Amino acid sequence: MVKDAATGRVRHLLVVDDDDRIRELLKAFLTRAGFRVSAAPGGEAARRLLEALDFDLAILDVMMPGEDGLSLAAWMRSRPGSAGRLPVLMLTARGDPSDRIEGLRRGADDYLAKPFEPEELVLRIEAILRRIAEAPSGAGGGLSLGPCNFDPTRGELTREGHPVRLTEAEVSLLRRLAQTPHEPVERQDLINADVDPGGRAVDIQVTRLRRKIEIDPRSPRYLQTVRGVGYLLAPD
Repeated sequence: MVKDAATGRVRHLLVVDDDDRIRELLKAFLTRAGFRVSAAPGGEAARRLLEALDFDLAILDVMMPGEDGLSLAAWMRSRPGSAGRLPVLMLTARGDPSDRIEGLRRGADDYLAKPFEPEELVLRIEAILRRIAEAPSGAGGGLSLGPCNFDPTRGELTREGHPVRLTEAEVSLLRRLAQTPHEPVERQDLINADVDPGGRAVDIQVTRLRRKIEIDPRSPRYLQTVRGVGYLLAPD
């Protein structure tokens, strides 16, 4: 069984997919992988479960009748307290980067294109849960960004000593910029051409990171735009 190291509780996943076959297959596979799994066929049922039970991560299909996965993710992020920080993994149609970009905009931690290997889904889930569960490293071994500290090795951001949750994409972006502090990184180098050929996801991630790092995100001091080039990270 996959348990929370701190509490010993079996990790509880929510699977939301309107396709009965896929939903039941995911539930069966993830249960065999050691998780506790609840499933919902759509947004309305998912909301009821989210309000009644505690989950460690939600897996949302983007394309669903009625309320789609993007709208559901936005509602989840609007919830107060820890409920609004529940990790979200989106399932998207292959070859449709707009879904993935919009998923990042709505606060998804990761995305996986259909069709996918169930083993990859489990690895992505474990990676998200592992990073969230790890204790922050503190301000001693990272880059100082005003009230924040980023540890590239651990992929952890703290603000005034408190952990700030990052998505996998945000960690990757910060790590790349941290490799060459105070030096601009070309925007093309930050783009995943297979997923985001136009680079829109990078811009979304930068905007979200500024909200987490900067004192005034509209006038960034630490995550700067270099016009005509790309972005640079300017630690203290």
